[in-house]
Amino acid sequence: MPNLSKEQINQYQEDGYLAPINVLSRDEADEVKNEIEYIEKNWPNELEGLGRNYVHLISPVFDKICHNPKILDAVENIIGKNILVCGTTLFIKNPDKKGFVSFHQDAKYIGLEPHNWVTAWLAITDANEENGCMRMWKGSHKEDLKFHNQMFDENNLLTRGQTVDNVPLDETTPVILKAGQLSLHHPKIIHGSGLNKSNERRIGFAIQSYIGTNVDEVLGKIYVQLARGDDTFKYHEKVSRPTELMNDNDIKTRKKANEELSKIFYSGSEKIGKY
Repeated sequence: MPNLSKEQINQYQEDGYLAPINVLSRDEADEVKNEIEYIEKNWPNELEGLGRNYVHLISPVFDKICHNPKILDAVENIIGKNILVCGTTLFIKNPDKKGFVSFHQDAKYIGLEPHNWVTAWLAITDANEENGCMRMWKGSHKEDLKFHNQMFDENNLLTRGQTVDNVPLDETTPVILKAGQLSLHHPKIIHGSGLNKSNERRIGFAIQSYIGTNVDEVLGKIYVQLARGDDTFKYHEKVSRPTELMNDNDIKTRKKANEELSKIFYSGSEKIGKY
């Protein structure tokens, strides 16, 4: 169902997230997985560290996801008809690694205000409790932003290892998705994910985030694409959509976008992580 029902919208507003939403078929999800593997084979290390960000700027396959009308229809129900693609992140958990995501709130360090934005998380492979799916603390988005410790854990997939302490795990809910299904979550909801204990890769693609055109970046500069509607505010620099994989000009644009993103994520920090 591309357009959200009244019940789904109410659920998002009450819980702080909504899942699952059917977007891609399994074959389409496999095509995205194949794109990742093709890039990894032909451009080693390109999708590691900072390379996990802004992949939609150098791959038409990922760009197409960001502009998928099924996703945009759902997003429009939450933030309105004027929508920008702000950024994207690949979350890849290999079975032989100890990668995890500590409990955190997206709005803590990203500098997007007001909070008229939403993160869309697309499962490229199945996401379940065994392989480290996201867990959401329902209703936590209704409270103020929490204090986050900066842990800089070696295996934490977040920039600073930003962590909300004392999250009651038994009060969090696993977001179980089949490949091709989507979840949407609020900027202030507390969420995280554990280790991949399976024998397969767990891959998620986060559009982080879709923002209303009225949303400014108060900590720095971002590069955006207009996904739907009109942008009368013109807060951000617009970039074009890629027409071929790993185009030289697109690679340069992504490099600049990542440099600016790092300044935002590490604003006020004395230490720099690997992401």
